Amino acid sequence: MEKKIIFFDVDGTLVTFDQGMEKILPSTVEAIRKTREKGNLVYLCTGRSKAEIYDFIMDIGIDGIIGAGGGFVETEGTMLYHKKVKDECVRHMVNYFEKHKFDYYLESNGGLFASHNLKKRLESLLYGDFENDPIAMQKKKAGNHFIDSLIESEDMYRNDINKACFLENENIPFEKIIKEFEKEFTVIHCTVPAFGENSGELTVPNIHKANAIKILIDHLGIDQKNTYAFGDGLNDIEMLEYCQVGIAMGNAKQGLKEVANEITDDANKDGIYKAMLKHNLV
Repeated sequence: MEKKIIFFDVDGTLVTFDQGMEKILPSTVEAIRKTREKGNLVYLCTGRSKAEIYDFIMDIGIDGIIGAGGGFVETEGTMLYHKKVKDECVRHMVNYFEKHKFDYYLESNGGLFASHNLKKRLESLLYGDFENDPIAMQKKKAGNHFIDSLIESEDMYRNDINKACFLENENIPFEKIIKEFEKEFTVIHCTVPAFGENSGELTVPNIHKANAIKILIDHLGIDQKNTYAFGDGLNDIEMLEYCQVGIAMGNAKQGLKEVANEITDDANKDGIYKAMLKHNLV
């Protein structure tokens, strides 16, 4: 039997959320273990940078990472390629965000670097009124993988940035952000709903998950016909279109469901296991 390679988006696909904490369903862990026992490969294909790919994710059995939305590929512990934001583009972005009082963070493989008000705003969004509400206070005490990993009070003019994420700014329409940055970045709309309808990401131009997958499978010598992909967001469209079998989660955006080969159950209802069983991957 020919070796298969399966690509998983992380947020809303491989990882679900329980009271703000990330988790991977036992059925998903079992599916990944069984498919690797068959000799198949499992790769993350995510918008996250390495600093946000926590040990509990890698420990389930991951062969490599396509991260930053296709900005880097790591396989067998080696970085196959890595495209970072140009220094002058980082400076423009930081200056604009600070001038217009955006809450944002910069992603690198070495850390997630937060603007001065970001943590406070995220805690309010995710926990609620933790200063007065006992339930919200307990949520804050329990912690959150993402919030806990943010690094504050660092120099934001960095030379190791993969991309940036910004929360909604009610004073700046999204169309204005596109116009400001379209010559330097790919501007992606609202990949994290909790960040607001007009939140988004700024990524290195001309990269996406499908390009990275092609580079990887060519390197590994795996035929495109043996590729499978799972996703839930609009930034997964190219990935699902490129892979031989593109599977949208039941909780996926409608635009992704429209291009998928099939739709499985929700991420938190054993959707990954059910689809992998259907395709004889487990």
